[in-house]
Amino acid sequence: AVRALVGGKDYKDSQFNRAVEAKRQPGSAFKPFVWLAALERGATPRTVRQDAPITVGSWTPKNYDDQYRGPITLDYALAKSSNTVAARLTVEMGPKAVADTAQRLGIASKMSRNASLALGTSEVSLLELPAAYAPFANGGFDVKPTVIDRIETRGGKVLYQRPQHDGSRVMGQREVSMMNTMLQGVVNGGTGRSARLDNWQVAGKTGTSQNLRDALFVGYTSNLTTGIWFGNDNGQ
Repeated sequence: AVRALVGGKDYKDSQFNRAVEAKRQPGSAFKPFVWLAALERGATPRTVRQDAPITVGSWTPKNYDDQYRGPITLDYALAKSSNTVAARLTVEMGPKAVADTAQRLGIASKMSRNASLALGTSEVSLLELPAAYAPFANGGFDVKPTVIDRIETRGGKVLYQRPQHDGSRVMGQREVSMMNTMLQGVVNGGTGRSARLDNWQVAGKTGTSQNLRDALFVGYTSNLTTGIWFGNDNGQ
């Protein structure tokens, strides 16, 4: 169930619901699906990959800080949001495997099956991202976001009742545990440090799209998953 949904700064100024209707590049907030796909194919948080320049066809991704750290573990690579490691993993597994993983967890928008998918270049809605992160928080089961639970008349006649959804397992317990550990590392010592909360375990991932058009954070505690987007309607 959606606890809160904010579609813009002021409803009087604009009735366009950016949380549901707008499609934006998630940037590195998409990386957990890349890492999950790798774990499901035998990797662990301690698996090592090269954080070094890579070229795929005409595409040469760079790290956001223009620094390269050499051989690093996957947990450290996710905490520091390494673009080159994300690209390497996607090339190893194939973009289709990554897209299929994201779709299984709840990303419904169409995704391009190319290597740049690793860096969140395919647009999604803000509602999709927290829904797709929810399996990390709930033990590995899919969710169907809903705003309306029930509609009834003054006399109590039920006009609409939300269909029952018993979430199906979309992630193994091994992968849930490892993803939670790595995504907590993003908040405790990586790019998501500003999301730390006193006396709460918090996990999540930051995301910034090309040319700094969009900034996102998707995170969760044991009982709430949240996504936030910051940007301009005109893409500046």
